[in-house]
Amino acid sequence: MSPTATDRAPGAALDVRSITKRYGDTPAVDAVSLDIRAGEFVTLLGASGSGKTTLLRIIAGFADADEGSLLVDGQELRSVPVHRRDIGMVFQNYALFPHLNVEQNVAYPLRMRGMRGPERRRRVAEALEAVHLPTFGRRRITELSGGQQQRVALARAIVSRPRLLLMDEPLGALDRNLRDALQLEISRLSRELGLTVVNVTHDQEEALTMSDRIALLDRGRLVQFATPDDLYHRPVDDTAAAFVGESNLFRGSVRDDGTLDGADGVVFSPPSLVDGSAVGSGRVAVMVRPSLVRITAVGSAPEAHSRVDGRVSGIVYAGDSRKIIVTTASGTELIAREDAARPLDVSVEQPVTLHWDARSSIVTRLAAGSAGATAPAPETRRTARA
Repeated sequence: MSPTATDRAPGAALDVRSITKRYGDTPAVDAVSLDIRAGEFVTLLGASGSGKTTLLRIIAGFADADEGSLLVDGQELRSVPVHRRDIGMVFQNYALFPHLNVEQNVAYPLRMRGMRGPERRRRVAEALEAVHLPTFGRRRITELSGGQQQRVALARAIVSRPRLLLMDEPLGALDRNLRDALQLEISRLSRELGLTVVNVTHDQEEALTMSDRIALLDRGRLVQFATPDDLYHRPVDDTAAAFVGESNLFRGSVRDDGTLDGADGVVFSPPSLVDGSAVGSGRVAVMVRPSLVRITAVGSAPEAHSRVDGRVSGIVYAGDSRKIIVTTASGTELIAREDAARPLDVSVEQPVTLHWDARSSIVTRLAAGSAGATAPAPETRRTARA
């Protein structure tokens, strides 16, 4: 049976305030603040060393922050012991007990709380039903596939009806097809149970598929906290633009007439590309997604399109699409992605022109530390479509 509405534990609101964790002089988490709403599915996304797992461990209680606070429904969490935080946890390696069967593994958190008898059996049955393993209770862990073990780990994490579920790369060890299926299962389950979920991954596709909002971290800093749509289409700076999805990035200085100088020889259209009031003066980045770029013979691009010349340096087939890699005269590699069903009308070493509609260009700021970046005024955190 599925949990009833009265059985569901509503998700808790989690307020992460200026959490900082240092190892020596190096900040692993650098003053990160997140306001996570009750029932929200949030993913901490970033490359290795970005601080996402450290932040998750601090929320779980496995590590302590040097500064900042953690509030769950307004109550400070940092002083609460791990076993009293009412948090479910799904580990990357699942951490199941091989000497116990499925039912015993799922029941373990309830047994630690002293729950006995029919109520414990009912909770375990509901948890296994929720992950589509209702008949697997008597099986040994060693008899299960990787995907089934992942479901058991998830059932164990939700059986005590925690208000906050933490997941540390729970799908990393699975094959692509199974991972895609379980992404949808976990999203469904979190909504049905009303859980607040904080998920850690380096897989941007997983983050975009599952999340209500994504916190992108880089070298311990929070780069952007936004919906998948905003993060993909309105990156706050060139770090976000480069990390999330494939992107072609051009960096240059804004001239007085609003055009961009020093951007790999790109001719931008219309001439007034940059709204100075939106992005400020100095150097900026312009992003265009490869799927919006078209490729043609040199000199054949529509006059109204932005364009850049180059030479085809590689063609990569990727199932239903192909990537055409073009190198500009300055050595910059750009990508056009097109439907693999289209006839291939270019070849390696062929001179070509890449072009795109002016509305496909996204103007954003340079992150601190980018070449030529200047400290932006508060309003420059917006992005402008040009």
